[in-house]
Amino acid sequence: MAYKKILTVQDISCVGQCSLTVALPILSATGHETGILPSAVLSTHTAGFTGYTFRDLTDDIPGITAHWQKEGIKFDAIYTGYLGSAEQIAYVKDMFKNLAGENFVSFVDPAMADNGKLYPAFDEAFVQEMKKLVFDADIILPNITEACFLTDSEYKENYDEAYINDILDKLHSAGAKTVVLTGVGYTDDSTGVVVSDANGASYYKHKKIAQGSHGTGDVYASAFVGSYLQGKSAFEAASIAADYTVRTIENTIGDKDHWYGVKFETELPYLIDRLK
Repeated sequence: MAYKKILTVQDISCVGQCSLTVALPILSATGHETGILPSAVLSTHTAGFTGYTFRDLTDDIPGITAHWQKEGIKFDAIYTGYLGSAEQIAYVKDMFKNLAGENFVSFVDPAMADNGKLYPAFDEAFVQEMKKLVFDADIILPNITEACFLTDSEYKENYDEAYINDILDKLHSAGAKTVVLTGVGYTDDSTGVVVSDANGASYYKHKKIAQGSHGTGDVYASAFVGSYLQGKSAFEAASIAADYTVRTIENTIGDKDHWYGVKFETELPYLIDRLK
């Protein structure tokens, strides 16, 4: 198996099974050295918890990256999740240039919107900055809502293949190289992922689970990145990540005390086995 050095940049929600507390164990389990750069520290994630603490670490980022540059530290890949400000986006763009090793690959999950709306912390100015990062990356992993904001497209809950292809065309026209578009379902009982690059688009259909689970986007993106860097094609990595994410949700359904995330840890052996 390949052994890559990855840097992932996103927040730490200390409890809640999302962001870095998901990315670090999944990337490590897929066989890669994983460095982290926390963009913020929260006591819990913000979906369902109240009274959580929050500390913005934006001001710490330049000093951390400057130290890495002084030490000659390079990464085979950088993978970004939730970024809290336009300033953090600019810092990440610099990392793509200054911390890139040989055969470097950049992954951006533009975690900023879902269900047709931006997250409360973001506005149109943030979207414009995110566009600069997305269209500079090698591989992007937007959901349909995020893809609509990135392409100034109308969001539709009911759509057909032509609608999805139009969004993909707009993403590529704007500079996207490889697109992994998540949450694409053409029937009521299914969803899936479309992988699109210069060679065309392929669709992986899988089971749709009605119960929503916080953090599954981070589970999916982390599993994709880890699988891709093990030498899987983008479509193979997308399929493995989808199957793994479905299993983590199924593994959690029925546990009313575990409403805040998914039990991804106990399914890691499945993910590892798929990569053999």
